[in-house]
Amino acid sequence: MRTFNLGILSLLAALAACDGGSASTSASATSGAAAAESQDIGEVLATVNGIPIGSKEFEQAAARKQPAEGDTLSLEEKQEVLDQLVNEKLLYKAALEKGLDKDPKVQKVMVNTLLRQEVYSSVRNSDFTDQELQEYFEAHKDEFVVPEKVQIKRILIKVGEDRSEADAKAEAERIYKELKADPDKFKELAAKFSEDPYRRRGGDVGFVPRTGKPGLDPEVVDKAFSMEVGTLSEPFKTSEGYNILFVANKRERVERTFQQMKGSVLRKVKNEKLKEMYEQYVAKLRQGANIEINQDKLAALEVKSARRALGPGFAINPAVGAKPGAAKAEAGGKGAE
Repeated sequence: MRTFNLGILSLLAALAACDGGSASTSASATSGAAAAESQDIGEVLATVNGIPIGSKEFEQAAARKQPAEGDTLSLEEKQEVLDQLVNEKLLYKAALEKGLDKDPKVQKVMVNTLLRQEVYSSVRNSDFTDQELQEYFEAHKDEFVVPEKVQIKRILIKVGEDRSEADAKAEAERIYKELKADPDKFKELAAKFSEDPYRRRGGDVGFVPRTGKPGLDPEVVDKAFSMEVGTLSEPFKTSEGYNILFVANKRERVERTFQQMKGSVLRKVKNEKLKEMYEQYVAKLRQGANIEINQDKLAALEVKSARRALGPGFAINPAVGAKPGAAKAEAGGKGAE
């Protein structure tokens, strides 16, 4: 199914604001028409239950249709395009009548479309001069360094209700003896016995900086950095249980020049500008809004987060929430892990 265009999403936004969704179908259509007219939709080619189809929307849809002959659509082909747009408006009105504009997922699409159209579209890469980017780079050099990293492979034997500390230690020592005899069996034994999320990867945690990795005990990271490449640790205990580590590789800290990191600097400066504009735009909306919060009901709700706390390498995009990889791009692009 073809996705909603900006005009349809804007109509959804206008209709969602109408009397909490209690307005009649005819009132919704009037609101939708007014919203469309305010957007300069071009000449009105048709109306569907009060919703106009403008020439601009038609031209965008028609440009995607391949003529049967030549490079110009025939009248019949233009009618086919218009008929499809009519169908979409009918489906759109049916969706409104079902209250789908109240669906949080639909509202999130509307919010992101609004931000792109009203806030983010005014910021371009050319707005930032080389001097501005250079100054930012010099003031934030540490943020663009590829940190020292170690590649950790781990086997974890947990201590819990089903296994005592003594039993966990004995199991870890048994596995360690087998690995001492044949280190090449690490992947096989990790996949068979390890009890952490990296079991399916043969225990390979990947490259980890000294600042750590979400969900990985800091003691494990510290231990790995104290080891030489190619060495195996004896079993050691952390809060989760007994660990056996193998250090597969290490990478030294790498500093980059401004020219190497110019693209990353631009992304970071631009993202900060977008965040600032987002906060200003929302602040203006809040000034004229009637916001009532029931603090007692809020306090009474018990909510357990399904997400782990964010760790290094994550950044927040105000429009879409948490987004991984920002630090990776800023700290070395393709060379960072």
